Amino acid sequence: MCDYPLRVVQIMIKNNLQKTELTTKDFGYHLPEELIAQSPSDRRDNSRLMVIHRDSGQLDHRIFHEIVDYIRPEDVLVVNDSKVFPARLIGTKEGGAAVVEILLLRQVETTDAVSASARSVWECIVRPGKHFKVDAKFVFGEGLLTATVKEIKEDGNRLVEFDFDGVDFFAVLDKVGTTPLPPYIKEQEKADIERYQTVYARESGSAAAPTAGLHFTPELLDKIRAQGTAIVPVTLHIGLGTFRPVKTERVEDHEMHGEYFTVTAEAAELINTRRGAGGRIIAVGTTSCRVLESASDDDGILHPIAGETGIFIYPGYTYKAVDGMITNFHLPESTLVMMVSAFYSREGILSAYQAAVEEKYRFFSFGDATLML
Repeated sequence: MCDYPLRVVQIMIKNNLQKTELTTKDFGYHLPEELIAQSPSDRRDNSRLMVIHRDSGQLDHRIFHEIVDYIRPEDVLVVNDSKVFPARLIGTKEGGAAVVEILLLRQVETTDAVSASARSVWECIVRPGKHFKVDAKFVFGEGLLTATVKEIKEDGNRLVEFDFDGVDFFAVLDKVGTTPLPPYIKEQEKADIERYQTVYARESGSAAAPTAGLHFTPELLDKIRAQGTAIVPVTLHIGLGTFRPVKTERVEDHEMHGEYFTVTAEAAELINTRRGAGGRIIAVGTTSCRVLESASDDDGILHPIAGETGIFIYPGYTYKAVDGMITNFHLPESTLVMMVSAFYSREGILSAYQAAVEEKYRFFSFGDATLML
């Protein structure tokens, strides 16, 4: 039995970093537009892999399925098992012809009705905002889903209450919604939505994919397990705020969006046991990394937890629980570039990214991967 009791977090976890002189522009780099991947590789594990050795600065250029050469039997791969759901809704204003769009950010409340119908309240981005006044009503999927605006937030987002028949809101979304892809994917209608889902996705709740995991196949995961490496799931539901640019000049002034996450007692116990025996904890993606750093104490001990994290990691942060990280190449001046810079160094990351440009790696969600050890 796990010795670490469940902690339910009701306030956003944030790190307390010292003030820094870093600006957002310090994390910029030049990226030719043709290197932004518009579609995934033909086979998931045939993406390219840049291995970054943090101690020496050496870069290895490999194929992703060769990642087994760098993973030890005693290690743990921590994956985010959150599943992308159809978070984009196109409908009409009730009693009118106005076409509207709603992007679901995070679930605020779910209330099961006594009858066969149910309600679910979400914070949403809406377009065009002029139609979304308090008490305004909307219809989606020829009435399968209706919505009422309950509140207008200071940032312009809306709290929207959805009414539907049945008890499974996500089942209704599967019928009436579409998956929002990153804005840099030019031909979204032609994109393979199934490839924007990890093979181990289980818990519906993400508006965007944990893209580092897109490179794994069931066969590659089996090969990793067969050598003794543990693969442990945690959950973090990714909101569309992940694509929000940093608009502040000083890095520390940026307000990070919050995301719901969980770590089970079983996951915490296995990770702590392996690390205590000398195994490395390798986060598959920045989302898994955020979970591990949010759920760990100052000694690097992981605790069972459920709550919302707004942790913002940038240079000056000391990692507590992560020994290695698998992640894609991230947008210039983004919080994710800042995060990986904190794991290695700003100069090291920008140098590696420059090498990736010269070697014509593919960037962003459908692109190639890095492994930092």
